[in-house]
Amino acid sequence: MRAMKKKLQREGIFKEMKQRRAYEKPSEKKARLLNECTRRYKKMLRKKIEIQGY
Repeated sequence: MRAMKKKLQREGIFKEMKQRRAYEKPSEKKARLLNECTRRYKKMLRKKIEIQGY
């Protein structure tokens, strides 16, 4: 059971189910996607700085 739950969580199934519970306006979807993209980019920059040491 734990392995299945962990696998579903990695694949983003739980996150998708939560988002589909209610209608998401196109403007809200765009803002959410932009925030997710920004978060991923900042995380990538932090890791890059940590590795390179700048």
